[in-house]
Amino acid sequence: MIINTGMRTDIPAFYAEWFINRIREGYVYTRNPYNNAQVTKYRLTPEVVDVLVFCTKNPAPMLPYMDELKRYGQYWFVTITPYGTDLELNVPPKEKVMEDFLKLSRIVGADSMAWRYDPVVITDEYTVERHISDFAMMAETLAGYTHTCVISFIDLYKKVRRNFPEAKEVSYADKIALGKEFIRICKKYDIVVKPCAEGDGLAEYGADCSGCMTKHAFEKAIHCRLDAPKIKSQRAECACLLGKDIGQYDTCGHLCRYCYANVNSDAVRKNMRLHNPQSPFLVGELRENDVIHEASQRSWRNEQLSLF
Repeated sequence: MIINTGMRTDIPAFYAEWFINRIREGYVYTRNPYNNAQVTKYRLTPEVVDVLVFCTKNPAPMLPYMDELKRYGQYWFVTITPYGTDLELNVPPKEKVMEDFLKLSRIVGADSMAWRYDPVVITDEYTVERHISDFAMMAETLAGYTHTCVISFIDLYKKVRRNFPEAKEVSYADKIALGKEFIRICKKYDIVVKPCAEGDGLAEYGADCSGCMTKHAFEKAIHCRLDAPKIKSQRAECACLLGKDIGQYDTCGHLCRYCYANVNSDAVRKNMRLHNPQSPFLVGELRENDVIHEASQRSWRNEQLSLF
């Protein structure tokens, strides 16, 4: 099975010690975001976890623990954008994140690394021309350390509108113009552009619109076939093979203004104060009225000889 750590928060950046403690203990508790009394227990052993999927803007805090993750298949999505603290309050400078991207790739391999350039936000500061220029610089730096670049454009969810009221949708014309340039640039460096939940409008220009967290991507990363069941995404436009997420909303300390996972900064700070690296929960402890359900888990690995 697949364990996802990053659809709700950034565990490598802020909770690396906690995650490694969970790996050492062999299990984690995760609350249902819509019913906090419902708790799911997931085993975190290599016997049932085929791929650990990380989504992060700062992999550095996890680097000292990589030896303990060698037993696991891994896939890393590392977001590197041109924005400053005006949009990404607590994200390290892009130069530092790129440096750590290279370090991580040397450990897990380029097939286990994806560069996320998203969301694309157009402002007076971050123009179409600025995006193309910065993207080209980043692609040149990351060349050889990944073969995948995932792009998407800002979605104006309710939380985004509240925390970033001046944000505007990217026009279709700008999406095509940027997408075409990103694809052209990436072709020079053997990097495939994968739009995330953006339809197939860029396919004719050379983008791979089949999804970013696909079965094929994970198989290529772990060099093994996966007999995975069909898992329907909650988003109609998403074709990805999504695993069980062990993160929690309102816990990401990056406080990016475009974030869909945080209600506001006060909620994040409150939850971060409740974090205990020794707890089986990302936030808080076991409560008297909690109902714990043990997840049904099995490996999807098919060890028969294959092209991988």
